[in-house]
Amino acid sequence: MASVLIFGKDGQVGTELQRSLLPLASLHAVNRSQADLGQLEQIHHTLKQVKPKIIVNAAAYTAVDKAETDSERAFCVNAKAVEVMADYAKNHHALLVHYSTDYVFAGDQSQPYQETDQPNPQNVYGHSKLAGETHIMESGCDHLIFRTSWVYAGHGNNFMRTMMRLAQQREQLTVVDDQFGTPTSAEMLADLTALAIWAHQRSQLESGLYHLTAKDQTSWHGFAQFIVEQMVAQGIPVRVKPEQVLAIPSAQYPTPAKRPAFSYLDSSKIERALAIELPAWPLHAKRAVAQLAQLAHL
Repeated sequence: MASVLIFGKDGQVGTELQRSLLPLASLHAVNRSQADLGQLEQIHHTLKQVKPKIIVNAAAYTAVDKAETDSERAFCVNAKAVEVMADYAKNHHALLVHYSTDYVFAGDQSQPYQETDQPNPQNVYGHSKLAGETHIMESGCDHLIFRTSWVYAGHGNNFMRTMMRLAQQREQLTVVDDQFGTPTSAEMLADLTALAIWAHQRSQLESGLYHLTAKDQTSWHGFAQFIVEQMVAQGIPVRVKPEQVLAIPSAQYPTPAKRPAFSYLDSSKIERALAIELPAWPLHAKRAVAQLAQLAHL
């Protein structure tokens, strides 16, 4: 059984990976206190100690707005740390699995982005994640890079949990309606990662870059309204009604980092490679709200 090292075990995807990869491998998962990606020597030490055959990097600097004034750490975590992992993977014939983002694109086209489209990040976070991708590909290591978008889970800090909390506190919510993408559950990402690793080990999935999100698109406003509607359907007490989730343009909600207006990723390449059909985004989103309703843990 292959030894797998997961960086970022306490994050949304890292938590789910410990479930999905358990049948496939001998797992060793570390969090930031055990291996801080901002401290490169800690990564070297962990890799040397664990000697993994598969490295899954579920850790990242994801504070998009903060990255605008904290670019040094953003690039260290999202690029330099990834370069260390890629070099190790190349020198030790290991597989590196890494997650990237829709924010590597400008968001100025109307067709879903494919892997062959030219990246053009509009913020520091996007630039740092693209640099991480580049380091992996230039290293020549065996790799699977998964670009994803709008990740949420029933744990951790994410848009879904924030909206659920605010829906119980406020009588009106305002959410931008001119940024479009695909909400993608950490559960789905972890399950597909396990399938991809399994297929790769059997030479059924080539090393490379893949887009991996749920199907279809929505706006942040559409996602928020869906969340509140599901809360009502699940009997979760809310103060805000679905019709009181109001749409506003991004200009009314300025942020330090510019977001892509359209970042819908085309995941047909991974679908063809694995002979699967990815679900539309509401499927897992509905289930996540239901799970949180059962746990009453917002």
